[in-house]
Amino acid sequence: MAEVTLFHNTACSTSRYALDTTNESEIDVDVVQYLKQPLTYDQLRDLLRKLEDSAADLVRKDKQFKELGLDADDYVDDEAVATLLAQHPKLMQRPVLVKGDRAIIGRPKDRVTAFLEG
Repeated sequence: MAEVTLFHNTACSTSRYALDTTNESEIDVDVVQYLKQPLTYDQLRDLLRKLEDSAADLVRKDKQFKELGLDADDYVDDEAVATLLAQHPKLMQRPVLVKGDRAIIGRPKDRVTAFLEG
C-alpha cells in the first residue's frame, strides 16, 4: 500500500509539481487521475473527513462553476460538496494528497513538502 495517495490532474502545473515532489522524495505514491477515475460520493465523504482544509475549499470556483450557475454559499458542508464533486469531478481542487488519516489540498505548492515531511 502506498504511503501517499495523490489525486492528480495532468493538465495542472501545481498537480504536476506535487507529483514531482513525491517522486523526488522517493515516497511510494498512488496516483489517481480523478478525471479518468472519478471519486464516488462515498469516497468523497471519506476524503472530506480526512481533509484539513474546509470542505468549501475542495470546490474550484472557476469558469465551469459559474457556467453551471452555482452559488458558493451552497457548497460549504461535506454532503453538498461530495454530491457536487461526484457529479462534476472537474470542479475538484487539485492536487489533493492523502497520507494515512490526513489530507490536504496542495495549494500553495509549499504545503506539499511540509505535508510529506510531517
